Amino acid sequence: MNILFIMYDQLRFDYLGCAGHPHLDTPNFDRVAQMGMRFNNAYVQSPICGASRMSCYTGRYASSHGAQWNGYPLRVGEVTLGDHLRGAGMGCWLIGKTHMKADAAGMARLGLSPDSIIGARQAECGFDVWVRDDGLWAEGPDGFYDEKPAPYNDYLKSKGYDAQNPWANHANAGVEDGEIASGWLFQNADKAANIREEDSETPWLTDRAIDFIDQAKGPWCAHVSYIKPHWPYIVPAPYHDMYGPAHVPPAARAEVERDDPHPVYAAFMNNKIAAAFQKEETRQKVIPAYMGLIKQCDDHLGRLLNHLEATGQMQNTMIVLTSDHGDYLGDHWLGEKDLFHEQSVKVPLILYDPRPEADGTRGSTCDALVEQIDLAPTFLEVAGGEPAGHILEGRSLMPWVRGEAPDWREFVISEYDYCLTPMRQALGLSNPDARLFMVFDGRFKMIHAEGGFRPMLFDLQNDPDEFHDLAKTHSHTDQIDRLYGMLATWGRRMAQRVTRSDADLDAMRGRSLRRGILPFLVDGTEVPDELMEKYRGPVSQDFTPKDS
Repeated sequence: MNILFIMYDQLRFDYLGCAGHPHLDTPNFDRVAQMGMRFNNAYVQSPICGASRMSCYTGRYASSHGAQWNGYPLRVGEVTLGDHLRGAGMGCWLIGKTHMKADAAGMARLGLSPDSIIGARQAECGFDVWVRDDGLWAEGPDGFYDEKPAPYNDYLKSKGYDAQNPWANHANAGVEDGEIASGWLFQNADKAANIREEDSETPWLTDRAIDFIDQAKGPWCAHVSYIKPHWPYIVPAPYHDMYGPAHVPPAARAEVERDDPHPVYAAFMNNKIAAAFQKEETRQKVIPAYMGLIKQCDDHLGRLLNHLEATGQMQNTMIVLTSDHGDYLGDHWLGEKDLFHEQSVKVPLILYDPRPEADGTRGSTCDALVEQIDLAPTFLEVAGGEPAGHILEGRSLMPWVRGEAPDWREFVISEYDYCLTPMRQALGLSNPDARLFMVFDGRFKMIHAEGGFRPMLFDLQNDPDEFHDLAKTHSHTDQIDRLYGMLATWGRRMAQRVTRSDADLDAMRGRSLRRGILPFLVDGTEVPDELMEKYRGPVSQDFTPKDS
């Protein structure tokens, strides 16, 4: 078995044909869903790129691994997906984005050179790297946003794009009156990117994935991680005008949300990105481009699927499709991601297992509450490795794929540390208080805000749009208390005993007795005779005082 683990950046759960989108045709996503199982209730552990990905790659909650924002280093020594899989005999390769920042100080403290194999893996989130490109080659007065090598920019230059930064001036910009029309500006989202489609980011990374597959010796896990449909929202022809205003749904938002809102929610509704998406002209430009980016992703997913079939590898390759978070697109008066409405924290998750034991669930959906930290233990089981429940906080999804009904979680958790945002400053919070926690039991969703704020509460059974914050009144204290109990249960989890498994503990129990540590005995009859053998028998020398 091989694993093709594909992650798209900022892909909403409901912007797929198989998820019921009324206009967006995604035959290749739908094809994988028909071959496998689609999970309807999959949630990320943080609605921000870096923290979400680090949770996915470690199989641990954000408060366990600590890398809770973009650019926070993942501490040296954290066990990752690649570590688990290599221990089970499966290679683990990166093709695309991780948003990983290495713990350079920790590596230096331990003398780990990034040029060594172990050092390189530590610096790359445990992956062996086929090609890494985090996909944001932005440049400002102080230099580039990402200071790593830029393989995609190098590729574009090799293809004749002669700009100093072709990522910015071609792949993510259009042309207007002979001038660069940057994709950073929403007003340009309806323009065609100034690049040949086959040279744009999604086909480029697909080519790299095919190159990897053609030379790979199994078993392997290939993490193909696309930057799109993440902003800048601009896409090359012919995708730039496949969709238009007629395909833009009304924004899912209501005036009641702005009536005495929670202070944290109010701060996010008043930020720059929210203000932009509260303008209908922004939505009319951006959403068709976002749909075009997804359509392009679907077409190149089709290339990957066709290549697997043509090379006879479809029957020995598990395929997993997901995203690191969603995109508000103006819903709830918000843009981007960040908070915990379904548009942000819920993601697509489709899993195809070619083995016969999955035949009974092909084309089905699963409503279980799934967390993205479940992927690492799923892949470890597929690789045939020993379960690592003392490290991995997720649970394998394979019982669901096999049609079983396992004892499962009652709630999901997501966390958000927003201390680096302007919203922390607007609220006058200290860094430790700028944190949010979501607990969702499948019906009621509660958000706890540090800093002395009241919670937020939504009943998705009676209010699936999440317009009505029930915690504005005192009529649902029973549900709030119950959900706080769940949050407390989660908070008491055993998260840091990662160096000893339960099997280790069982083997250690009583070991000291058999190694001569026999405290608290009265006369020795409390233990088997063999444990006293080293402490009985005639003395060889007697230095005790003698009676005179």
